[in-house]
Amino acid sequence: MKSIMGKYHWLLAIVVVCVSSCAALMSTSSSDTDKEIAELISKMTIVEKVGQMTQLNLDVVCVGEIYKLDEPHRLDKDKLHKALVDWHVGSILNCGGHAYPRDQWLEIIGEIQEVATKETRLKIPVLYGIDAIHGANYVSGSTLFPQQLAQAATFNPSLSKAAAEITAYETRAAGIPWNFSPVLDVGRNPLWSRFFETYGEDPLVCSRFGAATISGYQGKMTDGAVDQQHVAACMKHFLGYSASRTGKDRTPSYISEIQLREIYLPSFKTAIEKGALTVMINSGEINGIPVHADKKILTDLLRGELKFEGVAVTDWEDVIKLVANHRVAPTLKEAVAMSVEAGIDMCMVPNDYDFTKYLIELVKEGRIKESRLDISVARIMRLKKQLGLFANSKMPLIKDYPLFGSPQHKEVAKQTALESITLLQNKNNVLPLKDGQKILVTGPAANSMTMLNGAWTRTWQGVDTTWDDKGNFTIYQALINALPSNVVFSPGCDLEKMLNLEETLKLASQSDVIIACMGEKPSTEKPGDIDDLELAREQQQFVLELAKTGKPVVLVLVENRPRIVRDIVDACAAVVMLYEPGDQGGVALKDMLTGKVNPSGKLPFTYPRYNHSLIWYDHKYTETLDQQFSNNAFNPQWEFGFGMSYSELKYTSLNISSKTIHPGEKITVTVEVTNNSDREAKESVLMFVRDHYASVTPAVRKLKDFTKIAVAPHSSQRVSFSIDESMLQFIGRDMKPIIEEGDFDVMIGTMTSTFNYKLK
Repeated sequence: MKSIMGKYHWLLAIVVVCVSSCAALMSTSSSDTDKEIAELISKMTIVEKVGQMTQLNLDVVCVGEIYKLDEPHRLDKDKLHKALVDWHVGSILNCGGHAYPRDQWLEIIGEIQEVATKETRLKIPVLYGIDAIHGANYVSGSTLFPQQLAQAATFNPSLSKAAAEITAYETRAAGIPWNFSPVLDVGRNPLWSRFFETYGEDPLVCSRFGAATISGYQGKMTDGAVDQQHVAACMKHFLGYSASRTGKDRTPSYISEIQLREIYLPSFKTAIEKGALTVMINSGEINGIPVHADKKILTDLLRGELKFEGVAVTDWEDVIKLVANHRVAPTLKEAVAMSVEAGIDMCMVPNDYDFTKYLIELVKEGRIKESRLDISVARIMRLKKQLGLFANSKMPLIKDYPLFGSPQHKEVAKQTALESITLLQNKNNVLPLKDGQKILVTGPAANSMTMLNGAWTRTWQGVDTTWDDKGNFTIYQALINALPSNVVFSPGCDLEKMLNLEETLKLASQSDVIIACMGEKPSTEKPGDIDDLELAREQQQFVLELAKTGKPVVLVLVENRPRIVRDIVDACAAVVMLYEPGDQGGVALKDMLTGKVNPSGKLPFTYPRYNHSLIWYDHKYTETLDQQFSNNAFNPQWEFGFGMSYSELKYTSLNISSKTIHPGEKITVTVEVTNNSDREAKESVLMFVRDHYASVTPAVRKLKDFTKIAVAPHSSQRVSFSIDESMLQFIGRDMKPIIEEGDFDVMIGTMTSTFNYKLK
């Protein structure tokens, strides 16, 4: 990032990179574990060290061709021997293209560990990693949760922690100890194909949910060790990956240092403080510098400033991309040198031994010091120790994980989906559905499990139904099971064209209410690139045709990201944002539509009204000025934090304990939330703060705290927040956090109160 990272401790950075392996280890800790690792490294050859820094795709060691393996997938003994014994490869990842049942995973990884621990010279176990994104999605029969964006809509991080605990349990049950999750990128561009993998557009929400998820994955970590029911978490993707200017995946980001530090860094900083063991690097570039080749980010910031001591792994083929895509290196050998000197520990190569070969050459030529390898290898060995791989690399027994895919785990997935569902419109209280109503369920998402789950579901893109689990209910199936004599189904249209429109309209005219389930094909990464945010025109026209019947239309949005629905919203009686809610999403929606559960989700992003008016909730004052020089330019379809309930909830009595706050002090903010309905309501209470004036232009508001409460019928509940001076800080012109004297507003609901920060 050229000079944008500000001033750093250059001497410290040089020392960190150049010290000898033993000195580096002993300066970090004098524990027995570090002594054991130092002794092990002292026995390793250059080839063995570089092998530990190499991560291969499972396809490389299986029978068949890469990306075209023989079925059923199985290991090729000669290929495996070449990888582990000849090249000393230290890590393997991936799933050969689709999910496996547990017994197949245990057989594959068990055989890998058998060779690693019995046939290699130093008997070092292999570190296996997988993308368990919304559950152990590559393990057949595992529990699938809502995607991260939907989880954020709950504004209840405890649910994400529980989901992560279950995901870790079910991942470890397949013998896999390392999970490439959570995504901590802040979702600021809804065009981005991985928007659904984020916790939304706010850095505080991303930080809170990220920390909860890491706690769930890694457990309590006694003496730094992860037990056999938890996994190592991996923060993704350091840093600024989600800020692509165009929204196309892996395209350039241009980020000022203030924005980098204020928006994109906090979630990673919090995760490091929470003890995240690994990090994956941003595949893209920031201000013209590919992050995989940026020492200022990977060493000065990550290691020096943030004090991260874990393993940094590249993303898929990203060292190759320094040559082929970014074109900052003329040869792969130069790219290897760049990335290692920048600070990567392990290369997700993933399909050959070129990284290994070139890094060995670079060390032997003296261009990279062997002591530099020692630092990365020490981190990798420490991680393997923390995961218990040296102590016990044997595969777990299926009977030792009796709750795998259990009803108890599915109930957590259902509860998470329930609390995520966001009611955005409800004219004339068309919802909940009334007893005896005849219901037409229609649309491309109405009878599709793939759309409910999204990408990273048994396959990478999540669209191959061959590998889907049986026994879960689509939206239509859940409704007809609950109301067998009241529900009819017609697809009406698919994602891009009308189908049996005439028949569908006939059924619509005979119904009392229409549930129209619209959305987009599951996708992620490059296959998910789109040219605009409009919901497919064919789907919009279909909804308008349904509305012409005069029957109320409930629009259910099953989406990777917000798609523009401006032209059809007014024609609909109700709008429900379902996100991608996972296997239990159909049942959860049924419970919400029928009134069994009161909706409580809130948008974790700003839902845009227009394609080219993508303004965040924490925009600047200049972004509110419209063509008439009024302050109405910020006009999204729905605002960040919006979400309706079946209950009438009212906020009153906003009070602050003091009108003045001094350094080192706190003030208490209280508000009353009243439920005037006959049913219990869950409510996410969001507290915003804004600075009246600052030396760097302030946002109109910033989320500073939130909590979720349950309010009994016809009762009130008082909610309290604390504000300390850290909540009033911003990144100043010198790129450091500062706080200035002046007036601030605290805002909850529609109420505002003002206080003053004053130096003593």
